[in-house]
Amino acid sequence: MTLASATVLLFLVIDPFGNVPFFVAALKQVDPARRRRVIVRELLIAYAVMVVFLFFGQPLLKVLGISGPALTIAGGVILFLIALRMVFPMRGRTSQEEIEGEPFIVPLAIPYVAGPSVLAVEMLLMSDEPTRWPVWLVAISIAWAATSVIVLFGSQVAERLGSRGLIAIERLMGMILVAIAIQMFLTGADTYFGRG
Repeated sequence: MTLASATVLLFLVIDPFGNVPFFVAALKQVDPARRRRVIVRELLIAYAVMVVFLFFGQPLLKVLGISGPALTIAGGVILFLIALRMVFPMRGRTSQEEIEGEPFIVPLAIPYVAGPSVLAVEMLLMSDEPTRWPVWLVAISIAWAATSVIVLFGSQVAERLGSRGLIAIERLMGMILVAIAIQMFLTGADTYFGRG
């Protein structure tokens, strides 16, 4: 996987456009003068979690005895389920959490930005090619930076695009993610059966 493809994959999985309404809702009770500071703090915490997991996710796999093909297939299944939820959101249910006061770490940093799907992709990248960790670190940094820009200007993005525009972008990202998920599944299956 190239730097560009890894960056795009991480960006799609973080789903910044889908997170904009969640950030706006979570910060409603926060003093407007503090909102930007809170967002920056939460984004930095999320980045720290993602970087730490990049280096310590691989040893965890070894302890659990999970093979590369198994992780690739599992990653494909997880991404496929996430993509389906992006393309076909469940009616009558919301992923937004009721937050009293100022949010700290949960839910903005984790799981909205540094969610389980992002951490799973990081483990997948490191399990496939651990020696290319500088490339994966750059990919994480670029995807996080792009996400940060979108989230920091979340209210303006929401106003410009409107709810329909945000939904359209999220569904388009979901469709791309479906194709990536299926490719990951096929790659894992091919690696596993190729061994036999």
